[in-house]
Amino acid sequence: MKLDRWNKINATGEGAIYSLWDPGTAQLSDLIIKDAVEGRSGEKLLPGLDLVPTTFNLVDLENEYTGDPKRPPYLVFYEQLATVEQNYDFILFDCPPNILRASQCGVFSSNEIYVPANPDALSLVGFTLLVEKLQKFHQLSASFRRASMGSPAQIYGVIFNSIKTGVDIEVPKMRMQLRLNQFKAGKRAAAIAKIFDSQIRDAMVVRRAVALGLPVALVSAEANDAGPMGDNVITDYRRLASELVNHVQVL
Repeated sequence: MKLDRWNKINATGEGAIYSLWDPGTAQLSDLIIKDAVEGRSGEKLLPGLDLVPTTFNLVDLENEYTGDPKRPPYLVFYEQLATVEQNYDFILFDCPPNILRASQCGVFSSNEIYVPANPDALSLVGFTLLVEKLQKFHQLSASFRRASMGSPAQIYGVIFNSIKTGVDIEVPKMRMQLRLNQFKAGKRAAAIAKIFDSQIRDAMVVRRAVALGLPVALVSAEANDAGPMGDNVITDYRRLASELVNHVQVL
């Protein structure tokens, strides 16, 4: 993705999303990097995939930022997002597993939430805490919502990933399903929330893609032969994308 394209943002923070709040003069529409993934010659490898860049200074939103309490960070973000929302079919927020200020911006602006989970006890505990914190945030932010926004975002799905070869995940999957059923019964998760059939296996290429800052499909040689019947992590992601789109269409 050509690191020199991002060096200025990394060095000064100029053009990163935190500038929406500090100094507070940036417009989200000006921060969007159009067709962000490019080849060596500048060709657009994934046309239509736009990104809003961030840097480590986004953590300053948690402690350093002191804004108008009548305009919390998530409201500022939502108002900015509203100016570009009509330009996109889907807008994805990649949030850490918490409901701190940065995540609140994505949650407040979302229609639905999908939770990646490893097949282990820690993810089950984390999922439970996430739902509890989510309810508290909805109560906190209720006075800032508008009728046109619809209902606050609920969890619509859980996606198992990092599944190692030969590991049976039926027990952790069953426990997660039981917990999800409890939340659905208590109306703390969407009525159609489910554990996705598509699962993402553990693969070295995923870690390599993260290090390179590239989509897995552009890093792995398997991408060229990952047809509908392929059996690799590229196919996992494609099946997940298809299932996600179909799930959204039922909403």
